This record gives sequence, structure tokens and C-alpha cells, in this order.
Amino acid sequence: MSTNATDQHLGAGQENAGESHASIHDETIGHGNTPAAWACVLIMIIGAAVSSVAYCMASYVGFFAGIAVMLVGLLVGFIMRKAGYGVNGSKLKKSSH
Repeated sequence: MSTNATDQHLGAGQENAGESHASIHDETIGHGNTPAAWACVLIMIIGAAVSSVAYCMASYVGFFAGIAVMLVGLLVGFIMRKAGYGVNGSKLKKSSH
């Protein structure tokens, strides 16, 4: 007898495995949905694009400029998080209305 999830039958009142899995992920635990994370990622994407184009054009200066922009994005995200724009930051507290 197989013990695969597809071979198991649910009894009366039992949840579907997909429903219980979905309910686990209903909690908001801050997967980067903050201004600090958005700024960091967008700046780093721009840096990656610059670096990628420069790599295709065989431009060392452009490639390392793109790397520098990515490091700036990382720094901006860190500074914004420390300024209160990260997960559970002081600037992001929900208002009472």
C-alpha cells in the first residue's frame, strides 16, 4: 500500500492539504513589501541591467559601474531600513483609522 499524498483519502471534516498549506502562508511576515526593500531592489535591478549591457559590449568601465550601482542600491536599502522604512519600521506604523 502506498503512502503518497495522492493515494490518501480525507475523512469527514478534514481539510484539503492545499487549504492547510495556504493557511500557513496567510501571515504577513514582511517578505520585502517595504519602501526600503523596493528601493534597494529597483536600484540593484538598474545596476544589473547596466552591468549586463556593458558586459555584452565588452566594456569593463560600464560593467564595474553597474556593479557599483548595485552596491549603492544595497547601501540605500540598509540606510532606509535604519531610518524606519523597513519591516516593522517606525515610519510604517499603521494609523488608527
